[in-house]
Amino acid sequence: MTLGKASDSDGPRATKHSPEVTRENARRAYRIMLEARILEEKLAVLYRSGKIVGGVFLGRGQEALSVSLGIHLRRGDVYAPLIRDQAGRMAFGDTILDTMRTYLGSSLGSMRGRDGNIHRGRPSEGYHAMISHLGAMVSTVCGGLMAKRFRGETGAVGGTCIGEGGTSTGSFHEGMNLAGVEKLPIVVVVANNQFSYSTPNDRQFACNDLLVRAEGYGVRGRRAVGNDLMDCLSVIGEAVSAARSGEGPQLVVADLLRLVGHGEHDDASYIPAAMKESSLGGDCLDLARTTLLEKGWLTGEEAADWQKIVEKEVEETSSKVLREPSPDPSEEDWNAFSCLDSQQNSRYPEERQ
Repeated sequence: MTLGKASDSDGPRATKHSPEVTRENARRAYRIMLEARILEEKLAVLYRSGKIVGGVFLGRGQEALSVSLGIHLRRGDVYAPLIRDQAGRMAFGDTILDTMRTYLGSSLGSMRGRDGNIHRGRPSEGYHAMISHLGAMVSTVCGGLMAKRFRGETGAVGGTCIGEGGTSTGSFHEGMNLAGVEKLPIVVVVANNQFSYSTPNDRQFACNDLLVRAEGYGVRGRRAVGNDLMDCLSVIGEAVSAARSGEGPQLVVADLLRLVGHGEHDDASYIPAAMKESSLGGDCLDLARTTLLEKGWLTGEEAADWQKIVEKEVEETSSKVLREPSPDPSEEDWNAFSCLDSQQNSRYPEERQ
């Protein structure tokens, strides 16, 4: 059973930008969510076995929100994912192979085994490498959109996600202020997962609802049920469509609960059991599967087959990448970008030579 839908800050949800959530889009989104969940579960195992150096930050519980932004963006848009956006990354064109290569430090990955495991991206394709989850990516997306404006390019949308704790930072304020003043076509999704690491919301901000901040910046505010795939697809689809149509910045606030610790090093013992058992604690993957089954958009047999197919791909990819070479510092040229890398790792096959 899906959760009830929430209204946005401007009254009724039905607008000229209200896109229908289609069977095709919902099925694709669920499949990507499943891929992201199974992949990240494997990454957690590899981390615990000492195969991954650095942190592993899982998006468990946030896949529905994340995929809903990535799936509505298209070629030519600007996307800046954060640490819990594996589902959004994959919807935007990232792959299980490149993700695994980045986490395991393979020299064959898009980052060539450098700069940690969550900073991967392809800026030439509008896929920004993450700088920080503390608001900085709002400004980088604004910068990308301003660059397109200066070049006379139209029709592009920028999207990024941030946690509720990050909305307390100066970077977030500066980015949102710029977006509002310049009327940039940016969609900023706030995953209000109730804790900034281990700090609860009542120690993060004094307002009763983060959505009220939209009015202060002069941008459109919308609310989504963060663990309801259908609601996230609808609300974020509306936001992207409105931004693309020239209506300026869109701020989407979604309430949910992070179903794991801040990272694999954190046991999340500070999250109350009552909160886990509330509607916030519903697993978006389970809820999405139930909804699709009830609608007749997915069969139990299909769901089971998808699970097996993805598990097999993740295991085979993991085994392959573990055998790949690490970068050799004596031979590395250390150039940040090159045309060759862009073509070899492009998510658009027609651009590969």
